[in-house]
Amino acid sequence: MARISLRRAYDPPAPDEGRRILVDRLWPRGLSHQTLGEALWLREIAPSDALRHWFGHDPQKWPEFRRRYAAELDANPAPVEELRRIIAQGPVVLLYAAHDRDHNNAVALRDYLGAP
Repeated sequence: MARISLRRAYDPPAPDEGRRILVDRLWPRGLSHQTLGEALWLREIAPSDALRHWFGHDPQKWPEFRRRYAAELDANPAPVEELRRIIAQGPVVLLYAAHDRDHNNAVALRDYLGAP
């Protein structure tokens, strides 16, 4: 599988980092669409509003969040298949807005996809 990296949507892009894909349900606060340029917004792959609110970026809930998010992804395979097709074409960067770089949906999604 091609390389998958993660980056906050607010961080500037790195040279030759690959296809940029925003994987949040909500557009990052304070960013214009021009700022993210050619980034693809795959909002359908993001956790549901109910799961996002339940998690609230609480690290104590991280293991259960990952389990619940994986169940949502299993129940909604179309966006996962679309992302896998994009990944097969080359490196991608999953963009997220959360402050916590270790406990966010992009980390859980990367792990769900089986990427290192």
